[in-house]
Amino acid sequence: MHQTHLPSPTPPVERLHLSARLEDRLRAAAVKFLRARGWTPRIEAYVGYGTEESVRVLARVLLSRPRRRADLVWNRRGWRNYLTVSAPAEVVRASVTRTDDQGGAERLVTDLVADRDGYVDGMLDVSLAPGWHDVELATASGATATARVFVVGHGRRLGVVSDIDDTVMVTMVPSLLRAVWNTFGLHASERRPVPGMADLYHGIASVHPEAPFVYLSNGAWNTAGNLERFLDRNGFPPGALLLTDWGPTATGWFRSGQEHKGNAIDRLVRELPDVGWLLLGDDGQHDPEIYAAAATRHPTHVAAIGIRQLTPTEKILAHEPPAPTSGRGGGTFLGTLPGPRRPRRPAHGVPTAGGPDGAALARDLGRALR
Repeated sequence: MHQTHLPSPTPPVERLHLSARLEDRLRAAAVKFLRARGWTPRIEAYVGYGTEESVRVLARVLLSRPRRRADLVWNRRGWRNYLTVSAPAEVVRASVTRTDDQGGAERLVTDLVADRDGYVDGMLDVSLAPGWHDVELATASGATATARVFVVGHGRRLGVVSDIDDTVMVTMVPSLLRAVWNTFGLHASERRPVPGMADLYHGIASVHPEAPFVYLSNGAWNTAGNLERFLDRNGFPPGALLLTDWGPTATGWFRSGQEHKGNAIDRLVRELPDVGWLLLGDDGQHDPEIYAAAATRHPTHVAAIGIRQLTPTEKILAHEPPAPTSGRGGGTFLGTLPGPRRPRRPAHGVPTAGGPDGAALARDLGRALR
């Protein structure tokens, strides 16, 4: 099995930015201090995706104190997720079982190397059948984890790219103080879903069971475990998380959230060329502009755009003027109710829909896709 080293959250450059060099020095000191006190690597495995020829494996290697109780981690306050120290350059052995046409099983193994922030991001060339598969990960020190990957079969199909904050989870990103409290102050179990969005996503998955779901956010990888539990607890379909790493980058003090989302969509289009993507986000920040730009670049690979509109109350709290509401009633995905108006067709030509919650967005998407 062959490893292709692809761009990670901190892509290699000829010379690291000053901020990255300072971060590396602080990290090296922290790693030395913690290892001397018995801390050892552990693996946080993330959900990946791929085709029948190759899969993308995502994980991160962090240092963990001895006898760490994993059962106490899932429901801690958000700020505790950021108290981590990565283990850079750690070698992670990935193994996956492939079944041949005669029913025999073959175990394929390759080594992946964590980058300077501890992230593992590699493409494994392995033939797997469509559906869910497990990739076993292990370090030389004995840490293990299982990374799930969703293999997309050949042929044209629908896929979903969804934002997280204020699209599926109430975060109030436009209101800085509320976003900070919701992100750092609340326990994981206190996070609330956006009304109706789980039903919308479940409806899509029911009609298109072969559709890959990708949750794309500018949120930090530190929150990945809590986000996966939130999605599962509230009935959202499982899927890959594509998050980012907060703090300095290899090229500057800060990273661009818009660039992160745009690049992630471009990569999905390249790696899953048979998928027509339904891009779902909200109008609290830049999703409409990011998705419109993606539709302009890839008009044949974007099936539609759905924007969850902030409610009047949310807009007031975010210090924005509330937009007028349409007052439309209930419905189901794919538009079982006839629409009185023509679908909106922006300049990029991709159908666009909107609504303040999942039910309204489902109806408008149904009209747009009719």
